Amino acid sequence: MKALNIAATGMMAQEMNVNIISNNIANMRTTGYKRQRVDFQDLYNQNLRRQGASTSEAGTIVPAGVQVGSGVRVVATPRIMSQGDIEQTDKDTDVAVRGEGYVQVQMPDGRTGYTRDGSFEIDATGTIVTQDGYSVLPAITVPPNSKDLTISQTGTVQVTVGNATTPTVLGQIQLARFVNKAGLEAIGDNLFVETTSSGAALVGNPGDEGFGTMLQGHLEMANVVPVSELSSLIAAQRAYEMNSRIIRAADEMSQAIANLK
Repeated sequence: MKALNIAATGMMAQEMNVNIISNNIANMRTTGYKRQRVDFQDLYNQNLRRQGASTSEAGTIVPAGVQVGSGVRVVATPRIMSQGDIEQTDKDTDVAVRGEGYVQVQMPDGRTGYTRDGSFEIDATGTIVTQDGYSVLPAITVPPNSKDLTISQTGTVQVTVGNATTPTVLGQIQLARFVNKAGLEAIGDNLFVETTSSGAALVGNPGDEGFGTMLQGHLEMANVVPVSELSSLIAAQRAYEMNSRIIRAADEMSQAIANLK
């Protein structure tokens, strides 16, 4: 009975949907996290009576055929790259990106990672790094005898060195943007890497045309909307239950046929 297999595909698809929703909810307090959704696609349709087929020598045709689908599958889990809420932290090495762009990070394997997580630290050498110790690109080193670190809206990093009366410019944090940012691959640790789908990184300074600006002492929160996720979870649960009921009904129909005498 086809209904058994069709309903099974529905249950598997909704199981994946619940997995994605649960990951969104689990990361609702993860800095810079971008939520995912599940896109579905129907499977192959079997033509039992093809529309447009001739029904007589007089040229009459079938206006509407008979098709039976094979179920559903998950075809994509794209990320929604919209801006998350900005939260004030008052920490001078925290920086939020307002608008387009990702901060570049030097990963241990030599690749460049991209992140919206601006919760940076200063390591033992004075380099501005991520929470995992990956250097922000271009690398910026803060002198040990400096104070009053400031990061401007355009990413310019300045400090006051020693007893100097004027600030010293240490460098400028740059941003990278992509033609298809949804094509970025998430690799964990709040990092993305470019792919063939995303296209190559376009690097520029914050505030340049097409690029966002930076806000020191703030962090971008996840763009997860809890109420929306919970309503999606309820809908997924109901869809899963309905598919399980179809399996039960198909089983009862098969049992009735087996008991015919």
